[in-house]
Formats: sequence, C-alpha cells, structure tokens
Amino acid sequence: MNHLEQVFSCFPQQIRQQISTLDPFTRQHLQEIRVYKNREVQVFADNRRMQLSGVIKGSDINNILNNLMKFSYYAYEEDLAKGFITIDGGHRVGICGKAVMEKGRVTLLREISSFNIRYAKEIIGCSDTVMHHVISTDNAIHNVIIVSPPGCGKTTMLRDIARNLSLKHYKVAICDERSEIAGMHDGISSYHFGPMVDVLDGCPKAEGMMMLIRCMSPDVIIADEIGRPEDMKAIETCRHAGVSIITTAHGYSMEDIDAIHFDKVIFLQDRPHPGSVREVIDV
Repeated sequence: MNHLEQVFSCFPQQIRQQISTLDPFTRQHLQEIRVYKNREVQVFADNRRMQLSGVIKGSDINNILNNLMKFSYYAYEEDLAKGFITIDGGHRVGICGKAVMEKGRVTLLREISSFNIRYAKEIIGCSDTVMHHVISTDNAIHNVIIVSPPGCGKTTMLRDIARNLSLKHYKVAICDERSEIAGMHDGISSYHFGPMVDVLDGCPKAEGMMMLIRCMSPDVIIADEIGRPEDMKAIETCRHAGVSIITTAHGYSMEDIDAIHFDKVIFLQDRPHPGSVREVIDV
C-alpha cells in the first residue's frame, strides 16, 4: 500500500472511491486534504481546489482520526495538545476543535470540527538546482536556512538535500522532532535517503542536535522549523563544534528571521509550483 492509499484507507468508502479515480497529475501534486464536520472534503493539488461529494459527519471525523492514530490516543496526547499529530509517512494532521485549558495551557482538543492532512511527498531531484549553494567550491557544507510561508515546499526541499548530501558521502544526521522529514516507521524511513543518514526521531531539536554531535560525528545536521531561543543556542554550538546546519523557518523576508548563524538563505515560493526558488542571499 503506497502513502496515498494508506492515508485514504482511513476515510469512509464513498471518499475512498472518489480518491481512487483521481487523475495521475492530481495524485502526484497532492498538497492538502481538508476535512470539515458536516461539510464536503476539500482536496488541494498544485494550488487547485477540488471538492469531493458526500458530507463528513461528526462520527466520521472521529473514526478517521482514530484510524490515522491507529487508536493509540495516548501516543499522540502531547502532540494533540499542540493542535496536530504526525502520522506514518511524515504527514502532519492539523486539528481544530474546542480547547481544554488547565493551568493556563491547552491540554486537550475535543469536539473536533475540522482537520487538515498536509500530505508529505518525496520529490527526488528537487534540490539539485540549489546544491551549489549548499556545498562550497572546496566541498565544505554551508550553513543554510530555507525560508518561506507555509505550504511552499521547505520540508520537501530539506528531505532531498539530505538525500543529495548522503549520496555524495557526507555523514548526514537528521533531528526529526515532528517525524516529518524522514517519516520513520519501525526504524525505517518512508523516503530514499541514500547510504549515510542517521535519524533521531521525535526528539526536541535543541536537545537532539547536542545528542547527534556527541554520538554520531556528523558532517551536517538537518532539522526543520527552528525559531525558539534554545534552537538558536544549539545551532551556535553546532558551529563551534565544526558541524554544519541546514534548517528551515517560516517567513518571507530577511526581517522575519535571525540569520546570524547562516551562510546562505534560500527563499522559496509556491509559484509556479511549491519548492520554486525565489531568491538566494549570501549572509
């Protein structure tokens, strides 16, 4: 069963039947599957929207989520309090509903009203055009941050850079806090990374980077969506240890990020397609 079939096997039969008839272009460029209580399912592919027929009931939403989580609620409890889960294959499911508060923080979401499956893809070769910005002329790896608004292909680009570096025989370590980059399942990645990639799955980035430096002697550490002060301190430590960093952040311009620890900033956009390089800046 491929990734798409695995995700949609959790949906009611009427939805599965419609997905099975999607044309190859839509299946290849699938981006999001948005599910709303008492409304139709919306499918986004290549920035186009398609509405499926048939209303999703409240019981359907609960059944779909339970199936996506394989009925292991407690394994996802901490992530659910943050408004998302990451399922096998590295697909992130954002969830909306009624927040339950305890001591000033969200501890639970109930009465689920909608969720959005951000379908993770592997696009082999999508980073080929930026690798000369990643690797210097003397074969050193630059410290790179990939920046864009959500939905522009940052993680897909990051995933393929890891593959490219591995195939060039660099020791690559991935700190995959949200299990999205590598999509690990039973100790095996859902994607093709080549021969030299170590994955630390589900570990907070700041702590994970330190563990990888101490234990795996990487040439480069790859992590997704930095932003917290502790993330920046860990990146600074990596640089002092002689380990390169390649990561991502949400933003649109240099004013949106802290680029002090990076050599290159790669800005992505979703036109003409997600993963399109808008600009590369030398810091």
